[in-house]
Amino acid sequence: MHSIETQHFPTPFGELLLGTFQGKLCLCDWRYRAMRSAIDKRIQKGLNAEYREQDNEMLAETRKQLGEYWSGARLDFTLPLAFVGTEFQQRVWRELQNVGYGETSTYLALSEKLGNKDAIRAVASANGANAISIIVPCHRIIGSDGSLVGYAGGLPAKKKLLTLENPHFARQFAEQAALEF
Repeated sequence: MHSIETQHFPTPFGELLLGTFQGKLCLCDWRYRAMRSAIDKRIQKGLNAEYREQDNEMLAETRKQLGEYWSGARLDFTLPLAFVGTEFQQRVWRELQNVGYGETSTYLALSEKLGNKDAIRAVASANGANAISIIVPCHRIIGSDGSLVGYAGGLPAKKKLLTLENPHFARQFAEQAALEF
């Protein structure tokens, strides 16, 4: 049986679970997310491997690049990735990588870019199944009305990540909160 080498990684936004398989990052996900068990089973089955807590060079490089991202010194990641999911999920995750730093998109826009505007629910489901959070920036997807919608790391983490990337979002979120009262 092969191994997926994993490490827990505390961050300013919550604890991540990082994992590599054969020199590629296959996991950068919120340790305490609701779908943790399902995501872990999908990755282990898809790679025919089991988790083993052990550090390696790729995990160290992942932590380094995430640290640079938190500090504002990195806008893009240069890590080799191993996607584990259906062909459709992988298409969605690749398209997510085209949503630039400090920008947002919607499920509808992603569906249209994938050639099927009626696939909004499937795109949302694939977005939620993303196991390489932040690096595959599912946090940059918002509702068509500009509202924050579901995020595996929780909406507070999503808000912090978006604000880190674009301070304009802090003002927008404050205005939205004021309208809710």
